[in-house]
Amino acid sequence: MNLSAEQIQKNWDRHLKIVDTFITGERKQQLLDLYNLLSDEMVTAPASGKVHYHNAIPGGYVDHVNRVVQCALKTRDLWTSMGIEQDFSDEELVFTALNHDLGKLGLPGQPGYIQQTDKWRQDKLGEMYGNNTALSFMLIQDRSLFLLQQAGIKLSEKEFLAIKLHDGLYDDVNKPYYMSFNPESKLRTNLVYILHQADFLASKIEYDRWKQQGGTSKPQVVKTQTSTGKKVNSSEGLMGLIKQI
Repeated sequence: MNLSAEQIQKNWDRHLKIVDTFITGERKQQLLDLYNLLSDEMVTAPASGKVHYHNAIPGGYVDHVNRVVQCALKTRDLWTSMGIEQDFSDEELVFTALNHDLGKLGLPGQPGYIQQTDKWRQDKLGEMYGNNTALSFMLIQDRSLFLLQQAGIKLSEKEFLAIKLHDGLYDDVNKPYYMSFNPESKLRTNLVYILHQADFLASKIEYDRWKQQGGTSKPQVVKTQTSTGKKVNSSEGLMGLIKQI
């Protein structure tokens, strides 16, 4: 599964529209400035490194984040329809959905994922991207919070916890938050749960779409030439975008 250049551009435009619609005050421009600084990484970044995870394709990151926003709003509606009071603002919900995976982008000029050129790892492991080892090791959620801090973007306590804990019990470091049996130390906002559920749902949808589109087959890879004349592997989705530039 690949995204066309047109789909990548449409997703990017939608991403910026979400910011304009839901984020207010000083944070709106700060977030747009941060996204502009990271735009080279954001537009083409995958959402994961392996095809059997989710959206391990050029443009997969923005496509995934937009879907998490959509799932978060729908999950909120489900909770409220069941009589649960909303204890967070719509801006807090969308802000955390927009930025929960921000750390996957790495740093300006240093992408978090780099394309895997080892054909054996592509074919046998489905690994289309690897982690950029030039970066200091950080958990994704920690780098997300670090990037927001570096940009001077303030977070509410609820937003901080939602981004930090969005992987739920899939990450052992979150157990003290999710598995407390003391009423005083239980999470005091449902924003954390709703963001986690939205992220899980979006990822599962992307995995299922990959399966439905023949996800067990070998990924298509085309050859392109660098400025040095050396042939390298590049996905058709990325090449489609490059041809439009």
